[in-house]
Amino acid sequence: MPVSVFDMQSLQHLWSTDELRDIFSEETRIQKWLDFEAALAEAQAELGIIPAAAAKEIRAQAKIANIDISQMSAEIRRIKHSLVPALKQLQARCGADHGEWVHYGATTQDVVDTGVALQLKAVHAVILRDVAAVGHELARLAQAHRDTPMAGRTHGVQALPITFGHKCAVWLDELSRHHDRLKESEARVLVGMVAGAVGSQASLGEQAEEVERRTLAKLGLGAPAVSWAPARDRFTEYALVLAMLGATLSKIGNELFNMQRNEFGEVEEAFSAGKLGSSTMPHKRNPTSAENLAGLCRPLRASAALMLEGMVQEGERDGVAWKIEWKALPECCLIAGAMLFQAKNLLAGLRVDADAMALNLDRMRGYLLSEHVMLELSERVGKQTAHEWIYEASMHGITHKLDFAQALRQHKDLAALLGEDEILRLTDPAGYLGQCAASVDRVVQRQQAGWLGA
Repeated sequence: MPVSVFDMQSLQHLWSTDELRDIFSEETRIQKWLDFEAALAEAQAELGIIPAAAAKEIRAQAKIANIDISQMSAEIRRIKHSLVPALKQLQARCGADHGEWVHYGATTQDVVDTGVALQLKAVHAVILRDVAAVGHELARLAQAHRDTPMAGRTHGVQALPITFGHKCAVWLDELSRHHDRLKESEARVLVGMVAGAVGSQASLGEQAEEVERRTLAKLGLGAPAVSWAPARDRFTEYALVLAMLGATLSKIGNELFNMQRNEFGEVEEAFSAGKLGSSTMPHKRNPTSAENLAGLCRPLRASAALMLEGMVQEGERDGVAWKIEWKALPECCLIAGAMLFQAKNLLAGLRVDADAMALNLDRMRGYLLSEHVMLELSERVGKQTAHEWIYEASMHGITHKLDFAQALRQHKDLAALLGEDEILRLTDPAGYLGQCAASVDRVVQRQQAGWLGA
């Protein structure tokens, strides 16, 4: 009986993807445990620690199809241990004396933590792929709207003209740093462990280091210098990077949500036939994609915060903090993956209304060009004097509902300095876009020459 938003058929598409749910399914989780046991047995057999025939049989039987999950779960509840019931089933499947060598010298946390690292390895490939997909969409929009003027806003109100392409380039540049963080984390995060009960590797004998190295190499994971059972920074780092990535995607979603307000109407997400905005207002076309993207980061941040709680361990390991990860880390990955998937689709179908942007850019009737006029006049009368005169003209004009050009004409000092052609030039938003176009070119070229071109 589904009770979570990740499992309910009606809601799971908003919170996760099929691909990531499969990675974090119970079947996959157990299979990763079995993969560890098989790799451990093979490594030990290579070093003459256990019989080669036993390792071969363990590998052959280490398949999820050989595990009765219902029986395993019932046994977990009976004996109060999360791994041993699965090991017992694997041992029984191996037959003869081969099963006696299952899990030789390892401890539960070796298996579970290495299993999670294997899941993260699969997740990481998906995350990197989808970060690149979002990046390509942002690069496309940045180039397509390199020269599309719009109002730049600070503190929620219009400030100076920018281009929509510049806004997208800022997002792309930020996303590229998350890509770098994800890549840089691989050596720290995609690491397994064969450390034994308290991390001393006493149960693994004199060849313990080589057993660990070989086991983890077979699984495609790095080997640690020492047990990290009580050091939970590896998984926590990944969760926090995902939270940062989610915050960026949330910002993009929130910005596109606001830009779709009827009062702005600067963009619109893709509309498909049959999409319904309200059960009672037939006219509604709600920005549901941007809205969902903007909201998902909140539970992502909450789960990432739980990972920080898991870093506070007692002794050489404890279950109080450790088991928090079983809930929090999959949720971080599921939500971040959903956000990337939704961001890619939102950006791919986004309709940009350049006319509405131009109309909104004119809503302040030229006053957002005050800096342009001030800097132009600074060379003639000084910056402070220019600021004072333009402030006087602006306050008079706004009070009397004049446009900015009219306000400049009615200020005696400014009127004496500025001719009509100059006033029209200085109050044209297209003439004060600064380095927007150059910035777009620089960002897109840099990213396409790097991670987006790989």
